[in-house]
Amino acid sequence: MSELSSADHDTSPPRVSIPRQYNAAYDLIQRNLKAGREKKIAYIDDQGSYSFGDLAERVNRFGNVLSGMGLEAENRVMLCLLDTIDFPTAFLGSIQAGIVPIAANTLLTTTDYDFMLGDSRAKVLVVSEALWPQFAPIVSKHSTLKQIIVSGINGNGHPCLSDLMKGVSPQFEPASTTCDDFCFWLYSSGSTGTPKGTVHLHSHLIQTAELYGKGVLGIKEDDLVFSAAKLFFAYGLGNGLSFPLSVGATTILMAERPTPASVFQRLRQHKPTIFYGVPTLYGALLASPDMLKREEAANLRVCTSAGEALPADIGRRWTELLGVEILDGIGSTEMLHIFLSNRSGEVRYGTTGKAVPGYGIRLIGEDGNPVKPGDIGELQINGPSAAAMYWNNREKSRNTFLGDWTRSGDKYIELDDGYYQYCGRSDDMLKVSGIYVSPFEVEGVLMGHESVLEAAVVAHADSDELIKPKAYVVLKSGFEPSDALADELKKHVKGQLAPYKYPRWLEFVAELPKTATGKIQRFKLR
Repeated sequence: MSELSSADHDTSPPRVSIPRQYNAAYDLIQRNLKAGREKKIAYIDDQGSYSFGDLAERVNRFGNVLSGMGLEAENRVMLCLLDTIDFPTAFLGSIQAGIVPIAANTLLTTTDYDFMLGDSRAKVLVVSEALWPQFAPIVSKHSTLKQIIVSGINGNGHPCLSDLMKGVSPQFEPASTTCDDFCFWLYSSGSTGTPKGTVHLHSHLIQTAELYGKGVLGIKEDDLVFSAAKLFFAYGLGNGLSFPLSVGATTILMAERPTPASVFQRLRQHKPTIFYGVPTLYGALLASPDMLKREEAANLRVCTSAGEALPADIGRRWTELLGVEILDGIGSTEMLHIFLSNRSGEVRYGTTGKAVPGYGIRLIGEDGNPVKPGDIGELQINGPSAAAMYWNNREKSRNTFLGDWTRSGDKYIELDDGYYQYCGRSDDMLKVSGIYVSPFEVEGVLMGHESVLEAAVVAHADSDELIKPKAYVVLKSGFEPSDALADELKKHVKGQLAPYKYPRWLEFVAELPKTATGKIQRFKLR
């Protein structure tokens, strides 16, 4: 048997001590087997349920598949997989073999995937059958790509994952990795340029599971969790993989996109205790005529939100309807998961809460010095899950990873009581009459109006080339655009904020441009 420690890291919050010899996948699998959970359900996907013993065997078999293809330590495997049991199988199977999986966003374009295959020089691609058409035109261009494996029943001329796994041993000896070895990559969404390969270490998954998953979320063995955010997303990877595996909880996976109908179906059918969403989805759920009733959410003990700041009105309405708090937080691909968050029983909607234990927060002004409470500054984070670098991108690595600190690109204010309030992305901020205006603040007020489903506020120049706020608004079903409604919305903002913050122009749109992970692309509106 390997000499690797399976789960013997020490936790003394807010510090997690991990042994030098450490393999993240071996830890997450073996701790459950040692705890006697071999027959307990680990995952429920659209096709069936799988115990921790099933998962362990699948992970071992996938490691043998890769070894049989001649892959060696630190080779890279791109995974473009829908949320089924095949994702944790391939992700953890690669890591246990010392091979580096790259979890790719399943909603990108052929152009994005072409860049990522070339940039990463992945030797193997594991792709869901439904996503193969995005790759078919480009795979022959990449000489470093040696093998394609299809998750599904039709390999389109390539071997299917299920067939490959049948022909190999269910026993596998984990690679002798260290806590500081490269473990996996996540590509950023690339909303303002080409995607960036964000490189994470073996120690990072358990750090976030201990510090946020246990320390803030309070996830336990008897939890049943459902994340609308997908596993390829840093937020979803913690929600649906490292957090539940760290404690032996059960996870519901959903392959299809998270619409109100698909999410309500899982919430009603499985009755999870933890639900992870994003602000846009919570808004859509609340606006749906099929919205949950309080008795249908009786099992829900906590919900979380990340990806963008949660409008206060959405949080309050969700809690009033269901009696369950949403813990709004902020994380990033670079930090792997949430580092600033509200806590159960201490939620203040309209804020992002306080620092997660184990993470340091500072706000830096334009002069490079810390700002005082009440002033706007750029959020920077110090924590043990910070990525090592952006692959093949030294300039952006140097600009983002500043020694012990990581730049977020977000603007925040620290309130008098230690809570932090989101103001917007650094490049989304408006300066009106020489004073910073947070687009998020104006958007939050607009969304408090009964007619508004979504809003985005951007800078716009008037006839004198002076910057003023302009709002783009998506209306709820049953409301029609009109000049009168536009004037009413402007007055609504004027009545709650300083007059210089109200939108001078208001345009009604059918939808807002967003990244594949649901973030509003304000630069497109600008």
